[in-house]
Amino acid sequence: MELRDEIRKRRTFAIISHPDAGKTTLTEKLLLFGGAIQTAGAVRSNKIRKSTTSDFMEIEKQRGISVSTSVMAFDYNGIRVNILDTPGHKDFAEDTYRTLTAVDSVILVVDSVKGVEEQTRKLMEVCRMRNTPVMVFINKMDREGIPPVDLLDELERELSIAVCPYTWPLGSGRKFGGVYNIQKKEVQIFAPDKTEVSESLLSTKDIHDPRLEEHVGIENLTKLWEDVEFVNEMYEPFNLPLYREGYLAPLFFGSALNNFGVLELLETFLGIAPCPGNVKASGRVVEPAEAKLTGFVFKIHANLDPNHRDRIAFMRICSGRFERNKFYYHVRSGKKLRFTSPASFMANSKSIVEEAFPGDVVGLYDNGNFKIGDTLTEGEDLHFEGIPSFSPEILKEVVNLDPMKTKQLEKGVRQMTDEGVAQLFVQQPGNRKIIGTVGELQYEVIRFRLEHEYGARCSFSHLPYVKACWITTTDKKELERFIARKSGAIAYDKEDNPVFLAESDWMLKLAAEGFPSLTFHRTSDFKTGGSK
Repeated sequence: MELRDEIRKRRTFAIISHPDAGKTTLTEKLLLFGGAIQTAGAVRSNKIRKSTTSDFMEIEKQRGISVSTSVMAFDYNGIRVNILDTPGHKDFAEDTYRTLTAVDSVILVVDSVKGVEEQTRKLMEVCRMRNTPVMVFINKMDREGIPPVDLLDELERELSIAVCPYTWPLGSGRKFGGVYNIQKKEVQIFAPDKTEVSESLLSTKDIHDPRLEEHVGIENLTKLWEDVEFVNEMYEPFNLPLYREGYLAPLFFGSALNNFGVLELLETFLGIAPCPGNVKASGRVVEPAEAKLTGFVFKIHANLDPNHRDRIAFMRICSGRFERNKFYYHVRSGKKLRFTSPASFMANSKSIVEEAFPGDVVGLYDNGNFKIGDTLTEGEDLHFEGIPSFSPEILKEVVNLDPMKTKQLEKGVRQMTDEGVAQLFVQQPGNRKIIGTVGELQYEVIRFRLEHEYGARCSFSHLPYVKACWITTTDKKELERFIARKSGAIAYDKEDNPVFLAESDWMLKLAAEGFPSLTFHRTSDFKTGGSK
C-alpha cells in the first residue's frame, strides 16, 4: 500500500483534562466501542476489580490517578487509532506537555459539574500555542451540573476558543436520557452500561419521533426542541477548516461512565480529525509523505514490564516508513541503531511491529541510548522543535535508607530521571544527589517506584532552593570564578553541565548582575536555544 494511503488511515490524538474529569474513563470507553477491549474498568471503583487499561502502573491503580502517559493503538473501520492518555494532575503536567508535541489533535474532557478548571486552562494554552485541533467532551451529564448553555459561554470565555455544539444532551442529571447529533440530525439512545458496549435502544433521524417520549420523557423532549432551535440560531454551523486550524472546537455531551455520547464522539472524530501533517524541524518542515524516515522520542519509560526490567523509548514517526531490523541514524550520538523488537502498545500489553508509518508511536527497547527529544533519521542531521524541557520548582536531596542497596538506588534514580519524570543534579563534595520536580506528588511516585521496581528505599530532604539554572558563557575564567565563589550552590546535571541553585529570584538577579558574561537558563534545552 502507498505511503500516502497509510498516512490517510492514521489518527493520533491525546486525551487531556483536569484531574477527575473522567479522562481515563473516556479512554476506556473509546477502546471498548473500538473493539480493542471487551470489558472496561473504572477508576477508583470498589465494585469493579479490574483496573483501567491505561492506568497500568501499580501506584496508579492504588491512587486512582494517571501519573504517566499511556500509549494505546487499535484499528476501527479501516482507521488506525493511536490514543495517548495523559496525566491530569498538575504535578505531572510536563509529561502531558511533551505528549502534545507527538499528536495531531486533542480531545479535551470537561466535567459538567465543575466546568472549566485550572489545569483545563493551562492545557488549552499549550494546544493554542501549537494550533492543535481540539474537540471538547462535556462529561458526567448524568450528574446535576452547570446548564449546557451556560457551559458553552464559560468555555468560550475561559478558553478563548469558539465552540460549535456537535451533539446536544437530552436532559441532564437524573433525567439525562441520551444525546442528539445536531450535524446528522439523529438521536441515539443507549442502555446505561458501565463495563460493556451498551445496547442501542433507539436510533432515529426524526427529532419528533413519538418513540422518543417513552425513553426520555416529554419534558426532556420539549427542552431538546427548544435548545436545538436556540443553538441553530446562536452558533455557527460546524466548519471543518476552522476546526483543523485550531480556531473552532466541536462540542460533545455525554456520560463516559454510562456510555452515552461515546460512540458519537468516536465516529465523528474518525471522520473529521486530521491525519498526520507537517512537523517543524530545525531548518525545514518535515512532510509525512517524504520517503525517508524521521521521528523523535517524546517519552521514555523504565520497567514497563517489571518482570523484565526493560526500558522503552516512545518515538513518534513523522515521515517515511519505519521497518524492523533496519539501521537508523541517531542524530545526537551519531550512531547507527537497529531495533529487533519494536513494539506497539495497548497500555502495558505490547506486540512486535514489522513496520510503522507517520502518526504511529513505536516503542523502542533502549539500553541507555535515548533521551527526551532525540531524533532518528536515515542519515540527515535533524532536530525537531518544540519538545518542552523540564524546569524544576522544588529541589530535594535523596537520602538513602538502605546502604546495602546503593547501586539499585542510583540505577533507579538515573533511569527515572531519564524518563523526564524529574531532573537529577549531583553536588560535590559527597556526591549528593538532588532531584528537581514541578510538584510534591512526583516525589511520592519516585519513592514508590524505587521501592517496588528497584528494591531501594529512600526519603527526600527539603532544600532551600527555588530554581535550578543552567549556566553558559564564552568566558571560561569568569565561570570558574563564579563556581569557586558559589561552590555551595553549584551542582551538575547528568551531562556534567554546571547548574546554579538559587534560593530566590533575587539571588538569581544578583548573580546575573555580578557576572554579566554568564547566561542563566531556566530550562535545560539551552543547547537548542531554550528560554533564559
